[in-house]
Amino acid sequence: MSLFETGPIVMTVGIKEIAMTEGTAADVIKSCLDRHCKGDWGDLCDDDKQLNNDSLKAEKEGGYADSLFSSYDTDYGKIFVITECDRSVTTVLLAEEY
Repeated sequence: MSLFETGPIVMTVGIKEIAMTEGTAADVIKSCLDRHCKGDWGDLCDDDKQLNNDSLKAEKEGGYADSLFSSYDTDYGKIFVITECDRSVTTVLLAEEY
């Protein structure tokens, strides 16, 4: 269960290639997405985590919500998960694809 609407979940070419070629990569990618949806923002600094939490609070109160950003260091490189401010889509990507 997600704390927020994610919209469709999409992945970049780099994430798709890793998921299809590496044995446990798909599980790692899914874990990153699950953590993002639960509000575990990963390896962000405290200020960036607070921005995400503030955005969720504003959204819940009917105010303007900003995008939600997470970062996870994995054996496959740094993976970012980004949910757009209008919650229309969530993208999973490699840091170098940002």
